[in-house]
Amino acid sequence: MNLKGKVALVTGSTGGIGLGIAQMLAQDGAALLLNGFGEAAEIEKLRADTAKKYGVRVAYSGADISKPGEVKAMVEQAHKELGSLDILVNNAGVQFTSPVQDFPDKEWDRLIAINLSGPFYTTRAAIPGMKARGWGRIINIASAHGLVASAEKSAYVAAKHGVVGLTKVTALELANDGITVNAICPGWVLTPLVQKQIDARAQAEGKTPEVMRDQLLSEKQAMIKFTTPEQIGALAVFLCSDGAATITGTPLSIDGGWVAQ
Repeated sequence: MNLKGKVALVTGSTGGIGLGIAQMLAQDGAALLLNGFGEAAEIEKLRADTAKKYGVRVAYSGADISKPGEVKAMVEQAHKELGSLDILVNNAGVQFTSPVQDFPDKEWDRLIAINLSGPFYTTRAAIPGMKARGWGRIINIASAHGLVASAEKSAYVAAKHGVVGLTKVTALELANDGITVNAICPGWVLTPLVQKQIDARAQAEGKTPEVMRDQLLSEKQAMIKFTTPEQIGALAVFLCSDGAATITGTPLSIDGGWVAQ
């Protein structure tokens, strides 16, 4: 229970990677403010089940992180309902693929707003409280695409490179305030959405899901193995520990060797 007494906000945590991170933080004792979209009844069940399973306080905010006013209110909610905001995990993200020459204005603006501006708004709102308490952890979930590129992902790659840059600048500014700022850069992560993509490709090409999985992974990674949301969460927990007190401004790859090639 190393994080007992700490409060964590994880954006985009009603499913997928964000939920895995939130659960690992809760397992280590942190109270949670979940954030994301979905059916109200399902989210309430998730909130209640998480609180019961891990024995921590859990609240929920439906804030749209692309809107500064809603982000400010969400951070205020963390302080009001849970007492503080000690750990911020900027996880929420969206994707759209297209060649640059055909990339729609609307999709470019949406990806930049959510993937880059959102982490900026949440970070800006969280800093004053962390400074006042003399302790904080800001963890940005970037991507292997924050370090290298892939075709037809211009907005996503630009945003994730921007997140790595934002991480470095914020880390420098807060280096002597007891606050560390780092970026986690995952490769392929097995989420329900990715599994659906694999199953669809397998059906379309008349191959088994196992063959399509290995093909998908080997296109980018040296290791033919998915990272799990829980493994990303375990890395986030480590970054919150005393053992990581001087790790700051760093992009940390968890990608099966993707960017080592």
